[in-house]
Amino acid sequence: MGETFTGFVPGVKSGTQYGFRVQGPWAPEEGLLFDDSKLLIDPYATQIASAYNYNPALSQRHVDTASLVPKCVVEELLPDLPLRPVTKPKLIYELGVRSFTKLHPGVPEAKRGTVAALGEPIIIEHLKKIGVDTVELMPLHAWIDERHLAPLGLSNAWGYNPVQYFAPDPRLCPGGWAELKEAVAKLHAAGIQVILDVVYNHSGESDVFGPTISFRGLDNATYYAQTKGVLHNDTGCGNMLACNHPHVMQMIIDSLRFLVLKCGLDGYRFDLATVLGRMSDGFHADAPLIKAITHDDVLGSRILIAEPWDVGPGGYQVGHFPKGWSEWNDQYRDGTRRFWRGDDWSANQMATRLCGSSDLFATRAPSASINFIAAHDGFTLRDLTRFAVKQNEANGEGNRDGNASEVTWMDGNVEALLATLFMSRGTMMITAGDEFGRTQNGNNNAYCQDNAITWLNWLKADQNLIAFTSNLSVLRAKLQDFLQDDFVKPEEGTWFGADGKAFNWNQPQNRFLGLVISRGGKRIAIVLNAGDAVKFASPTQKKWKRIFCSGDGAECAARAVSVFEET
Repeated sequence: MGETFTGFVPGVKSGTQYGFRVQGPWAPEEGLLFDDSKLLIDPYATQIASAYNYNPALSQRHVDTASLVPKCVVEELLPDLPLRPVTKPKLIYELGVRSFTKLHPGVPEAKRGTVAALGEPIIIEHLKKIGVDTVELMPLHAWIDERHLAPLGLSNAWGYNPVQYFAPDPRLCPGGWAELKEAVAKLHAAGIQVILDVVYNHSGESDVFGPTISFRGLDNATYYAQTKGVLHNDTGCGNMLACNHPHVMQMIIDSLRFLVLKCGLDGYRFDLATVLGRMSDGFHADAPLIKAITHDDVLGSRILIAEPWDVGPGGYQVGHFPKGWSEWNDQYRDGTRRFWRGDDWSANQMATRLCGSSDLFATRAPSASINFIAAHDGFTLRDLTRFAVKQNEANGEGNRDGNASEVTWMDGNVEALLATLFMSRGTMMITAGDEFGRTQNGNNNAYCQDNAITWLNWLKADQNLIAFTSNLSVLRAKLQDFLQDDFVKPEEGTWFGADGKAFNWNQPQNRFLGLVISRGGKRIAIVLNAGDAVKFASPTQKKWKRIFCSGDGAECAARAVSVFEET
């Protein structure tokens, strides 16, 4: 009917394997790339028989690929689950399923590196111990390795190169979506929400030299954004889904609804989310797809988090997504790092970030800002304080890959960074292992290191740092009246310097930043001291007692966060 072709095969049973071959014209200048020698995957298949493996033949015209492409598998769908209420996350814990549990000695060996491991009591106990209320899983949809990795002896470790949006990758979820459903239920029982990182900005079919596996062979002109057959590449990954096309929009909405209803997911984090709002004239926060997600009767009530940038023109859109969305805030990340590194003028930006980034999210609330200092992409929290430059030689690209301008320094301390995160207004996010000092040996682009570089070494976990993180969660809860989800009003907040007097915003070399917050007749003072130790100088006429310090020694310890309460 119209542009949609349908067919019915009687007698098909659960377990039946299948694929498609599609005939049509070969007219690259029109975006038409039909080749019936290619076995194609059903975009709506919910299970595949095996994982994808890249082979050069997948990219070669007139070469049959039936033996190379995993077959779709017919299966009975899981029943719909009732929508459960979600709450605003307080502490998001970003994790890659495989790297998180691959080396965990307390997880049964058969479950290590899989979704099933997430429901193990020892895993849930750790999450609860450090105060996690929301887990963010890195991609689970079936993906294929980038074509340059196999000759280097490497493989994709992150999963940000999807081929399908309805089937799980069998390496991570060998039990199918039922495995995810069970793990989500166990996390929910422990009071932990679950969101999934999704990649609707591009597919693993890559550029014009990439493999033909599904969308390219079915309807390249519809699925991918292009001009006269030339693919748009605002993702930097070779192609870009045509998210403003009705059929592509419908597929994405169907995919998002599917895992909420079938597995109980509480929401999503959208990779390179600016692509979702790209129209012919650039990004629009009210683009049809963003609007459809925001107002969908299922998705609109879920947690929606944007990575608000891509690499195309006008791609940086932090602060520009609509109400109902939260956003990764890289300005919080870089502003915090620069303050603790000791950059001039950094205290001014740190003050804004500490109070919820009202310059970016004034029309929403501090919780719209996902505050993080390190994530899966970039240096680990430990490494950014140990390495001045990236060490990516293991990636096989001559250390040319990865962000060469990341804000790092070699004499910082993780405790001050964590304490800053926990004392800032907004939604906190840490990446798995940063709470115990994980290292990637300076690799800040470890997407292709499915090995000990990314696998968390639980046997070498810094138990003192875990305890420190746990104590920060307790402190944050204790101070919740002073760290509410609103911006600090002038009458509630007073800034002061090391001498206890009004803060001098015109001094570029400020290394001391103090904030008094008044609520309900009580006061606390949060002090960030990136310089030498000093004695606390009272900003009011009353006495103060220190209730927390990320360092040792003086009342306002060197390179440390301290918290005082007025007595």
